[in-house]
Amino acid sequence: MRAVVIDDEPQIVKAVCRCIESDELSVATASTGAEGLALVASVQPDLVIIDLGLPDIDGIELIRQLRTWSEAAVIVLSGAGSEATKVHALEAGADDYVTKPFGLDELRARVLAVLRRTHTAIDADQVLHFRDLDVDLERQHVQIGSTPVRLTRIEYSLLEAFVLHPNKLLTHWWLLDRVWGRGVGDEGRQYLRVYIGQLRSKLGDDANDPHFILTEPGMGYRWIAVADVTA
Repeated sequence: MRAVVIDDEPQIVKAVCRCIESDELSVATASTGAEGLALVASVQPDLVIIDLGLPDIDGIELIRQLRTWSEAAVIVLSGAGSEATKVHALEAGADDYVTKPFGLDELRARVLAVLRRTHTAIDADQVLHFRDLDVDLERQHVQIGSTPVRLTRIEYSLLEAFVLHPNKLLTHWWLLDRVWGRGVGDEGRQYLRVYIGQLRSKLGDDANDPHFILTEPGMGYRWIAVADVTA
């Protein structure tokens, strides 16, 4: 697998490369957004690590540009640790966010987790198992144990979005765009809370002690179970 690191701080780049480079992962680097875009187009990496404070292109805008043509996993490195900045980066298409200064062990663990998520192929004819919950993607059939779970179209769309992206933070706006489409207004977050509540109820999930849907305050939701996939 291949990774691209886009950061204009040489010491950070050196540390990141030393941390993640291995026999299984080769690393190329760029110090500006323009160089990074060209390198990603050339290398076609599995992972891109981006500093938000680049000298020529705003890092969040860089992520947006990448997301128009690249499916690479994106991890943000940034000294800006505010919730608003994290939300903007995640909504632009980042898969994870690491605040500087960071521990190398933490970064390595985040990289491995993101690569595992993005390289787990899930086909439409597979059945996903989470605890006692079965989700048949081909038949759009859901059951808990031997009992069918009857979901509305929107509830099923939300569930499908979650199970296809296990353990990944799904922001409010990403879910709204996927389920309701572009153009939903600010009232969309209220719709989302209502339908998430209904889905939780039908799955027997408790927001205060979740087995499936974890609330990330101010940002979105995360499907916390790891899928056991069978054909």
